[in-house]
Amino acid sequence: MMHETGHAMEAQWLEDARAVLRMEASAIDAVAAALNGDFCRAVQAILQLDGRLVVLGMGKSGIIAQKVAATFASTGTPAFFVHAAEAQHGDLGMITRQDAVLAFSHSGETAEVIGLLPVMKRMGIPMIAVTGSTSSSLARHADMVLHVDVSQEACPMNLAPTASTTAALALGDALAVVVLQQRGFSQEDFALFHPAGSLGRKLMRVEELMHKGSALPMVASDAPLKEAIMTMSSHRLGVTGVQHDGQLVGCLTDGDLRRILESGHLDLMCPVAEVMHRRPKTIVAGHLASEAVHLMEETKITTLFVLDADGGVRGVVHLHDLLQAGEA
Repeated sequence: MMHETGHAMEAQWLEDARAVLRMEASAIDAVAAALNGDFCRAVQAILQLDGRLVVLGMGKSGIIAQKVAATFASTGTPAFFVHAAEAQHGDLGMITRQDAVLAFSHSGETAEVIGLLPVMKRMGIPMIAVTGSTSSSLARHADMVLHVDVSQEACPMNLAPTASTTAALALGDALAVVVLQQRGFSQEDFALFHPAGSLGRKLMRVEELMHKGSALPMVASDAPLKEAIMTMSSHRLGVTGVQHDGQLVGCLTDGDLRRILESGHLDLMCPVAEVMHRRPKTIVAGHLASEAVHLMEETKITTLFVLDADGGVRGVVHLHDLLQAGEA
């Protein structure tokens, strides 16, 4: 009997959870339907900024504001969060006349946020309000109003901010994504802002890890085998490229040398072109480091020569470099 009761209870929990998720999804749909020209003006105001986007909030709205500020900052828009209460005790000095304000307050009457309006007006700072009430004090004094049209929270008492904060967060994300698209923010830009994170590592390009210039082991096709061996030894990558007229025509590896020694026909003065491997594995500059790892694993090799679009040699990347970068 208790077992059956437990199953019934779990079924109710799942149904309650699904009801919350459906309600929050509906809240986001309502916000999407309420978008208007103020959203476009907000995008334009952020794109035209000479300064930074200052994101304000208190309480649960403050937590959402922090996340939205972080999203903007990580996608190319200089932005930071200011706690509305702290702003009234000195942090307001961080805001300049070149900035714009994105203020979160579901009621639109949060005292700490409203208390900043006179200063913002005197400074002439553009203000974007994210609020659930278009008739609120915040909405009336803002230059642009993004309406979070949510009247019913997922909380059964309609008290705890749930659906409204989810919708506000989604609206902030939408604003940040439209802005980054207009900026032409690329994968390379994202990696630049996330150099130490797994996202940044996933977006690393082979040219960021390759050996180039004087660190690139390379000999001419008519160079003697002895010179190729010395080049391999000095660069310690277990390989040297062989080029002719700037084009990669082959390579010589530690494995090739072992096979030559085993054959018993070692002539240190023979042209390296006679004993080189004629089809070295390559990858074009601009490809992801993860693609280099995949190719190495597939072909069971440890080095790839990096070429430009015209087939010229740019560098060489070694599996060890990819391991150190966390790519393998």
